[in-house]
Amino acid sequence: MVPRLLERYKKEISLRMMEKFGFKNTLQVPRLDKIVINMGIGEGQQDIKIIEKAMEELSMITGQKPIIRRAKKAISNFKTKKNNPVGCKVTLRRSKMYEFLDRLISVALPRIRDFRGISPKSFDEKGNFTLGITEQTIFPDIDYDKITRVQGMDITLVIKNSNGREQSRELLSLFGMPFHTRQDA
Repeated sequence: MVPRLLERYKKEISLRMMEKFGFKNTLQVPRLDKIVINMGIGEGQQDIKIIEKAMEELSMITGQKPIIRRAKKAISNFKTKKNNPVGCKVTLRRSKMYEFLDRLISVALPRIRDFRGISPKSFDEKGNFTLGITEQTIFPDIDYDKITRVQGMDITLVIKNSNGREQSRELLSLFGMPFHTRQDA
């Protein structure tokens, strides 16, 4: 079964992008390459159960098993030793990526308290978009009663064939990403 956003991208979004930016070929149109979800867990160095619980929650959210990220070097101020577990990460591609993006846009983001939209300033120079979330409880897959600690995450949308922020923002807007239009925020 083809994900809803992928079907919409092929039928509508790519044609609108070609029309707006003057692309001659559908292969020139920016597209979503992968989504990387990263949870940094500093307290996981002392207790591996915190890392295991975060990995379990991240796998429920994404539908894919995360990998443990380890410290590359020792930092004495943070009491970090080399190769200690400091987080977990998942890279989503193809249909799982589009299904996750659909759930993020249509279900999870509207559940954020006092949500007024996402800042459009989070694009890097290549057009990739990074979104920080403070609680994993906005996803309906997580049972609120089984949460031991509130954990945030970074979600990076890697966009291929983008020539900058404008094309990437247009692509995500057509997907339905709720950017706020205020200039002061």
